[in-house]
Amino acid sequence: MRFHAAILCVFMCIGTWIDWCVMSETTENTAEMNEATSHGAPISANKTLQASKESVSKAAKSDNTQETGEQAPAMTTVQRAHMLLQQDQSICTAIDGGASLDEAIDPSNDTYGPLAHPEQVQMRVAKRALMLKEGLQPYPVHLDVTDRIEDIRAKYDGTLQPGEETEDMVGIAGRVLFIRNAGGLCFVQLCAGDGTKIQGMIAKREIGADSLKQFKQLVDLGDHLYLRGRVIASKTGELSVFATEWSIAAKALQPLPALHKELNDDTRTRKPYIGMIADEKVRNMVRNRSKAVSSLRRTFDEHDFIEVETPMLQTIHGGAAARPFTTHMNAFDIDLFLRIAPELFLKRCLVGGIDRVFEINRNFRNEGVDATHAPEFTMIEAYQAYGTYDTIAKLVKELIQKTAMDVFGSTTVTLLDGTAYDLGGDWKQISMYGSLSEALGEEITPETSVEHLGAIADRLGVERDEVENHGKLVEHLWEHFYEDKLYAPTFVRDFPVETSPLVKAHRSKPGMVEKWDLYVRGFELATGYSELNDPVVQRERLVAQAHDAMAGDEEAMDIDEDFLEALGVGMPPAGGMGMGVDRLLIALTGATIRETVTFPLVKPINF
Repeated sequence: MRFHAAILCVFMCIGTWIDWCVMSETTENTAEMNEATSHGAPISANKTLQASKESVSKAAKSDNTQETGEQAPAMTTVQRAHMLLQQDQSICTAIDGGASLDEAIDPSNDTYGPLAHPEQVQMRVAKRALMLKEGLQPYPVHLDVTDRIEDIRAKYDGTLQPGEETEDMVGIAGRVLFIRNAGGLCFVQLCAGDGTKIQGMIAKREIGADSLKQFKQLVDLGDHLYLRGRVIASKTGELSVFATEWSIAAKALQPLPALHKELNDDTRTRKPYIGMIADEKVRNMVRNRSKAVSSLRRTFDEHDFIEVETPMLQTIHGGAAARPFTTHMNAFDIDLFLRIAPELFLKRCLVGGIDRVFEINRNFRNEGVDATHAPEFTMIEAYQAYGTYDTIAKLVKELIQKTAMDVFGSTTVTLLDGTAYDLGGDWKQISMYGSLSEALGEEITPETSVEHLGAIADRLGVERDEVENHGKLVEHLWEHFYEDKLYAPTFVRDFPVETSPLVKAHRSKPGMVEKWDLYVRGFELATGYSELNDPVVQRERLVAQAHDAMAGDEEAMDIDEDFLEALGVGMPPAGGMGMGVDRLLIALTGATIRETVTFPLVKPINF
């Protein structure tokens, strides 16, 4: 039986290798994966062997495959995981059977094929197996880490002379970034989570020959290492921990990239944890984002705002003009939407008597992806009873300036390209209609016809929507002239009524609403309103939106009768605002939206 199983395993691996070769020589278009495997169903050896046989057959028909552009994937995720597990188990079995590290691995992957573990990973798997065999724990539950590397640096930097030793015992842990073997003495560089580094010294005279031999044999770059020892300065003056004992805190099976080279964008976005290890800018972004959110919350707290959480799953999509993501709730057998905005629920809080309310949470919009847009993003929305779009503008300015001060110590921030950007002082204000009229050389008003605006758009080559109205055309024309040109902080005020169905009509300008958008460095950062609280006018606006939706406008809002009923109970006059946290980090740092998000969404890779 064992003999037959071994033969079967060999055929599986040969089939896998052929499958990979076929994939690499054909087009990138692939057929759908087998439905059972894509849902995580277990794969038997017979099915895997059958898949390999089909791959051989497909290879024989490669000319026809190239003509149709269809090609089965070389491996499903489950198949590859199964194969890698077999390889891990094979290495462990070899070590348990007395094989050396070199004997336990297959550097050329003759057995498992090119999608198997590379040589470095195999060697680390073998070292893990050797540790277990020798009674060592590659992933111990607890170590006596009594000190932080950054604290030791802060206490001893500049206080010790070259060669000076102390009797201060410390217990530290960090990731190994450098190893140097000097015979009876090994040097390591350990890195803490914040990027602070310290040297460790492991000497035969201190820990013994056998322990030093184990250290040299088992420890790799990337491992988490625990050292206990005395704080000293090396002969060259380097602050060090002279170890009296060591342990691997976590064995790294995957090697680190070359730390002296800049990571490519694909690695940084697909494997953000590698970026955090290798790139100080990535670590700083994670910390600065946390500081920014904390600062925003403090400012709201100083103004007596209450933070609430509103539903992520909603029966009606509303609160913004955007295409939603949809899902289905099995328990109720109803379709639901991932929220595009929390606005309608936060306004219900105003109705309920919470006069100052805010939320910092996720929104989801099923739209395009670029340097400033992502399908999933963190949003701040806030509403203040008896405020207006003017009072909210002052609040937003304070939020941004205080965040810059709290994170960077100044309202003048240094961007990633080295340029300075000033967020201090007074911010410019312009009118949408007035600035558009100035750019066109003719007066544009809320009474300007759709036909005339459409003719201007056609003349300028401005893209038009399938379902359009006066407001959409005005905004598209304005964006054509101004959107990416407003570098200094600028409030663009007084929008068309058609594109702002939740906003109060302007007090003195018919056909406009009291809304502003804040532009910084050529993109929209925040928006603010005097909120509409008349239930009759609100129903009229939402009915108009519903007509647009029936005409094909995928961004139009649905009619939310529960919200209209809440407005009927009475919502006080209010000002409201929305601002993306991701975009705020873009404004403060000059990064792209992917660089501000710790784990950005990327397309998966099929094997």
